Amino acid sequence: MFKQGLPEFPYFVGIDSLAQIATRRDQVCVLNILGNESRSTTPISHAYSGGNVVFGTAPGHQGATLETTAGDIPVFDNVRDGLNAGYHFNTGVVYLPPAAVRHGVYELVRVNPEVKKIVIITEKVPVHDARAIRAVSQQLGIDVLGANCLGVADSWNQVRIGGALGGDRPAEALQKGSIAIFSNSGNFTTTLASYLLMSGWGTTTLVSSGKDHYIHYAAPEWAHALKNDQRTRAAVMYVEPGGYYERDLKFPKPIVACVVGKWKEKLTRPVGHAGAIAGSGDGAGDKEGWFKAALDVDELFTPERPVCSPKGAVVNNIAHVPAALSAVMNLHRLEPDFEPRGSLKLKPWFGNEQGLALPEPLRLPVVDAIRPYADQIDHLNERVGVLFPRESMKDASGASRMDPDTQVTSVHGMTVLNAGRYPFESNLCHALLREPNDEPGNAVANAVVIAWSHLHGDPMLDAATAARDAGNAPSTVLSAAVALLGPKRLERARAAVDLLIGVFAPRGLDDPFDGGFDLEAIDAGPLEALGPARATHRGAALLAALGHRSLRPVFVEYLRRRDLAADEDLLLGALALTLAWRPLRRRRISRTTARNLPWFLQLYGALLGASIPSGRHEPERLLGRPLAELLAEHSVTDLVIMTLTDQRPSEPQRVAIQMLLGLLISNGPGTISAQGAKGAVSADGPETPDRVQLNKAMIGFLTHSGYSHGGNGYEGIRFLLDRFASTGLADPSDPDHGIDLSALAQAYARQYGEDKSRAKSVGERVRAIPGVNHPVYRGRPVNIEPREAFIADFFKERGEYNVFHEFYRALVQALFGEGVTRNVFAVNIDAVISSLLLKMIWGQYRSGALTEHELEEAAFNLFLYGRMVGCAAEVDDHVNRGRNMDTRTPASKCRAVS
Repeated sequence: MFKQGLPEFPYFVGIDSLAQIATRRDQVCVLNILGNESRSTTPISHAYSGGNVVFGTAPGHQGATLETTAGDIPVFDNVRDGLNAGYHFNTGVVYLPPAAVRHGVYELVRVNPEVKKIVIITEKVPVHDARAIRAVSQQLGIDVLGANCLGVADSWNQVRIGGALGGDRPAEALQKGSIAIFSNSGNFTTTLASYLLMSGWGTTTLVSSGKDHYIHYAAPEWAHALKNDQRTRAAVMYVEPGGYYERDLKFPKPIVACVVGKWKEKLTRPVGHAGAIAGSGDGAGDKEGWFKAALDVDELFTPERPVCSPKGAVVNNIAHVPAALSAVMNLHRLEPDFEPRGSLKLKPWFGNEQGLALPEPLRLPVVDAIRPYADQIDHLNERVGVLFPRESMKDASGASRMDPDTQVTSVHGMTVLNAGRYPFESNLCHALLREPNDEPGNAVANAVVIAWSHLHGDPMLDAATAARDAGNAPSTVLSAAVALLGPKRLERARAAVDLLIGVFAPRGLDDPFDGGFDLEAIDAGPLEALGPARATHRGAALLAALGHRSLRPVFVEYLRRRDLAADEDLLLGALALTLAWRPLRRRRISRTTARNLPWFLQLYGALLGASIPSGRHEPERLLGRPLAELLAEHSVTDLVIMTLTDQRPSEPQRVAIQMLLGLLISNGPGTISAQGAKGAVSADGPETPDRVQLNKAMIGFLTHSGYSHGGNGYEGIRFLLDRFASTGLADPSDPDHGIDLSALAQAYARQYGEDKSRAKSVGERVRAIPGVNHPVYRGRPVNIEPREAFIADFFKERGEYNVFHEFYRALVQALFGEGVTRNVFAVNIDAVISSLLLKMIWGQYRSGALTEHELEEAAFNLFLYGRMVGCAAEVDDHVNRGRNMDTRTPASKCRAVS
């Protein structure tokens, strides 16, 4: 039996006007007042509303208080205890968990007959409980608002009941005006009020109706109260899918309806609010139709097509609401409530263009934030570099990813194919700095890496030689060398980076090559902590090379003016920071990365240098060339070519080696080599970055490279050597080589087919052809590996020919033609790598200057050169993001075999 309410409704409705929803006469009791949500919002509501919360309940906390700026709110175990203490209220606010909401409402109405309104903040109240609440409230004549709402507020009365409408500063968003708001979304209720201010419209009453399965105070009840509110001239509604509350409504005043959620129409479960899912005929499209009919418009209002009528407008973008409202009110010749306050233009508090040359419309000016945010931003701006959130990085990477469709790996957003277009020295830095070098950056990287690849007199060279003489694989040889490149050798260089950051970061240096930067006023004091200068021959040679390359980095000049530039440790730190400065300032990298960069650069040099036989390291000379010449004129790309060919590099060789090394950089974080590097970091404990031994991490990569993963590149070369052994090939780059590639391929295809049949007949395993077939690209009539096709097109555009690559392409056709394969197999990336390398060193091999063992070692080293780049990226990423021991496999995931 319903209690008699307003005669316009067949059920109880007590609120006759919006002015009655939140008044200064309302006294409030809050259930679960000490809960997380209430603890943060109730004190603000209480103070804004002039102290409208008389008490709250929190079982077990009798005698406690909730502190607010308008006085402490007493807390009781239950509602009856509060009433017995002499407090009175007519409005309840419920913050209880979903299963307890019904019991909380029962408690309010059972012990206090004065209750007239209840606001339920809780989301996902069970439908059964919502129906029970509805039945009780109807019998007793109580208006219920919610559930799943942020309460109600009145800008004229300056009252907020429940929830967080208006945010932490409700007086700023809830400005007295003439527009009512009814919204299924709590947060967007505040957003709408803020947007309206920017067009000069203030608000009367704001109702966050909620969007649970059951809306107790819905659009029909609100529309009636709107009609009777003399303060309100128009209203805005924010409507989500689900429910028929808005259908066939007649609105007494102009309405702007923002109907959202068309993207949800095909969903079968809620995304967002529990009730925001359409059933039959109550989707966003249906509701648009209802409002168009009610408001006499035939399409949506947009800035381009401002369709509206005196009855209102329909939008589907909340940003269009202020313009639509102004257009509707203009039809009534009604002016805004006040001058516009603010605008919808983006007003960023932060700005970081990441070094991009943005067009003027996208270069948004940074504005001063409001307090206390301005103070927090000032504090953040004092911090140099980015801080990455830590998480388990087992089988995960923030550095690399493989596209599952193309099988092409990217490192920091650059595909390995595009990496092949950059000099090797640029890729060395991109792996750590997350952006390619410019020309001065490449010059610095070249000088530094080459300087530390000269290992004459260094124990690392002795360790590499001993390991090589013991018959170890190249990866083990390099491991022996860099085991000696421990943290103590880099202490001063890394400390120099820290000190230089501390000196220059507060002074606003943007360009590390800024020749006009004033160094006179900067004190050298901080560097005194590193002890007296230790001028070395390497430091002097490197300094001379910088002069020859016309490089005058600010940090080096700072050292030079204090007679410290020939100290190789300080110079290494200064040059590493020169490379890191821009990405550090743009917060692309962390301070940890910048501090570790000297170590990485020295590791790069040591790995390259240790791969060169000890006899090629001489005083003042490397690979038979003056060290001064290498430092001043050559690149790391050149050094790799000279290591492999012992020849002065040509431009075609540079292009080929860049492409080769680019392809080898990474194959994703799941590769064995990457797992070894990440495991080493994990074992040291990246949550204490200074304890991570970078040389050990690179040893992890090296020990997880071997003859099957790394050295297998030689298999393709061996295959090609066998095929071309009796052809008399002189120049692999000459298309007029005189060899019938089709006949050569067909002969092998026939032989392979016979061998395959014989092996199958006796149950033996059929050997695979190196460089042929791909596990992903294998089901089509003609299969093409995208990376192979990219490289073929790249060299074709350059007019460069490779007979070995062409042979592979002829071979897959021949295998199909001879019936050996059911379709045309793909030529894979291993074939490309073998073809490029063999083309480069064919002359040496043919002349006898290169033995087969040396050829195998060259192929292995080439893999290590490229892969050290990708693994350095994984190491740095894991240091910055990982957790201690995060690569371990739980015992429950391991299995025993017998």
